[in-house]
Amino acid sequence: MTHPSARWLARLPRGRGALHARLVEALEAAIREGELQAGDQLPPQRAVAELLGVDLTTVTRAYAAARARGLIEGTVGRGTFVRARATEDEAGRVDLSMNLPPPPLGLSLGALLKETAAEVLERADPATLMSYHPGGGSLGQRTSAAAWLRPSLGDAPPERLLVTPGAQTGLSAVLATLAAAGARTLVVEPLAYPGVITAAAQFGLRLVVCPADAGGLDPEALARLCAVQAPSALYVTPTTNNPTAITLDLDRRRAIAATAQAAGLWIVEDDPYARLFDAPLPAIATFAPERTFHLATLSKCLSPGLRTAFLLPPPALAERTAEALRTLALMPSPLVSAVVSTWIREGTAERLLAAVRKEARARRAIAAEVLPQARGAAEGVHVWLDLPADWRADQVHRLAQEKGLALAAADAFATCADHPNGLRISLGGPGKQPVLRSALESVAALVRGQPAPTRTLV
Repeated sequence: MTHPSARWLARLPRGRGALHARLVEALEAAIREGELQAGDQLPPQRAVAELLGVDLTTVTRAYAAARARGLIEGTVGRGTFVRARATEDEAGRVDLSMNLPPPPLGLSLGALLKETAAEVLERADPATLMSYHPGGGSLGQRTSAAAWLRPSLGDAPPERLLVTPGAQTGLSAVLATLAAAGARTLVVEPLAYPGVITAAAQFGLRLVVCPADAGGLDPEALARLCAVQAPSALYVTPTTNNPTAITLDLDRRRAIAATAQAAGLWIVEDDPYARLFDAPLPAIATFAPERTFHLATLSKCLSPGLRTAFLLPPPALAERTAEALRTLALMPSPLVSAVVSTWIREGTAERLLAAVRKEARARRAIAAEVLPQARGAAEGVHVWLDLPADWRADQVHRLAQEKGLALAAADAFATCADHPNGLRISLGGPGKQPVLRSALESVAALVRGQPAPTRTLV
């Protein structure tokens, strides 16, 4: 394509469906994947028609459909632009696929950021603040991290804690450390976080699937697997598992820790949701501290934009993990780390967490009303919906897309062919509760095989 703003047209699916619908699909994909940003100007409709060699009416129909979905907006005399989506936006595509905390009830995250960032810049020398800093965070930042993790992790030693720029970076550092230490296999459940699947492949770790049941990872099955295959490490999300939303009870946590200790198995405990609970269960790391990497991000309980996670490696691999983290990401953002540690130290993080919890519970109550068959904790930000045997997850995903809904199907989390069939439905994305309710009603109608309610906002 010669027009600089028309590169997204290369995404146009070929040979299936009406052309105007395929144009909207290509435009939506370009926006979703970041090729087109809010405010980018699209080529005039006539230019698109000429580039594609089609009738102008087809392009006009596509632009109208994209405008109805809330993807674009136009002004006479100025042109057509990718629309900036605000949290108050109740038109267009409703995203139930991205797991993130809901807007904090009664608090402005933007106002808190502005206030704290201004305080940090006022008391710190900007040149020093924006220079290189110790990898893994300063001692003050690690002390704040220890305070944040205390409800589930107990008294973690700050000198061993690492501040990482997001959980995925921390997870990569852990898997790189394990691979360098000789690990070759990683135990996962039949459905697992896609990020660990990708990272394991990157570091040459073969996935070994352990059965799970209604209570989560099966400790007895894990013990049998260890006896037969002697795997190197285990990946587990103990609190509101992603995607199944199961929380391991205390007995299972103890049993998993005991099995790992007996088998010499390293544990990678990814626990992003524990702080959403008023009284979280003890982390597995409290039962097997010498075998466990404990990772907890702020992205799922405060805001993904903070790009901050805390990692506690086992003593024997602490220095190796710190080195791997420095290799992957020299340091976390000094300004963001300063804001986070200030929030934790001054109690702002707890206020923000309380507001997120309140909104999360309200949204979970809506999900329980509209989709009573969905599974998830009262404090969770996502639920798991089992699908009938005659429904395929990808089919529901496609049907939902046609109605302006984004959903995460089981296939995205599958680590083996024989895995549970269903959908992970995230509750934090829609800006307002009425939008969430309408979207969930659309999902319920899809599963029932009935048309969506007429008031659904799609």
